[in-house]
Amino acid sequence: MQTPLPSMASPDRILVIKHSALGDFVLATASFQAIRRAHPDAHIVLLTTKPYVSLGEASGLFDAVWTDPRASLKRPGALFGLIGRVRQGLFDRVYDLQRSQRTRLYFTLLRLTLLGRRPPEWVGPAPGASHRTTGHTDRRHIAEREASQLRAVGIEVGAPDLSFLDSDLQPFDLPARIALLVPGGAPHRPAKRWPAINFAELGRYLAGQGITPVLIGTQAEAREIAQIREACPAARDLHGRTSFADLAALGRRAEVTVGNDTGPMHVIAAAGGACVVLFSHESDPERISPRGPWVAIRRKPSLQDLPVEEVIAALPQATTGEHKPGQTFS
Repeated sequence: MQTPLPSMASPDRILVIKHSALGDFVLATASFQAIRRAHPDAHIVLLTTKPYVSLGEASGLFDAVWTDPRASLKRPGALFGLIGRVRQGLFDRVYDLQRSQRTRLYFTLLRLTLLGRRPPEWVGPAPGASHRTTGHTDRRHIAEREASQLRAVGIEVGAPDLSFLDSDLQPFDLPARIALLVPGGAPHRPAKRWPAINFAELGRYLAGQGITPVLIGTQAEAREIAQIREACPAARDLHGRTSFADLAALGRRAEVTVGNDTGPMHVIAAAGGACVVLFSHESDPERISPRGPWVAIRRKPSLQDLPVEEVIAALPQATTGEHKPGQTFS
């Protein structure tokens, strides 16, 4: 258990650092909201990477969102340019929610370049931080590790609220009953993907229940999605057409979403959609599974060995018009 750290005076200017992948960023929304509740009148800046600037801005939690170029010492101009911008921001406190070697480097360079000025309070694992926190490599869910980090400075974290993400779905012209299928995943980790033929079989099952399967993904999944549509002509194809807000709105509208361990599943689960998430040995649901009111997990060492029948068994009663309470399956 982490020892509570000394209380701090309320800061006027705050920097929050969160880069991450989409799933990590969505899970961190609960921390962003907790920080804003704790500091309602502070000027809060988010430092993130380009893909998540729009999410940070849409949340309405930040007074500004800065893009981090993620420069290394091999690009000293960009790296020290960022450090200079942070220095000029005159922040009283930094919440390091990324907790990485990169942000430890930022901490070190900022202290070295302040030229005698008092450094901002730093909440994170960097050695020498004013409020150094621990436990960031524990085998716990990332949301629990992050909540523990903020609890150490007196901030309680609740569930993420993605109500700020919404969109008009009329242009998609979808039928009344839909289910989302998310067959994608990190291109460099193909073992995280359930076979396309299985998604097609699941799609045919759903279509037989009067539910139209809707395929979600990016251009990176175009081949798998084409294979699914060929084997399941009833499926609708929205790949490459959905924003973060569309994903949230579609997830709320859908009776169920079934997908691999990938970022869009985090958006849909946190937005309130019922989700069945498929895991292989490539990732650990105890550390990084989507969080939401209804999330079921199916896991096999190899997703090649996960039969369609097991996934169907994990579906909520949405297929008959009634949701069951949230469950987790292993």
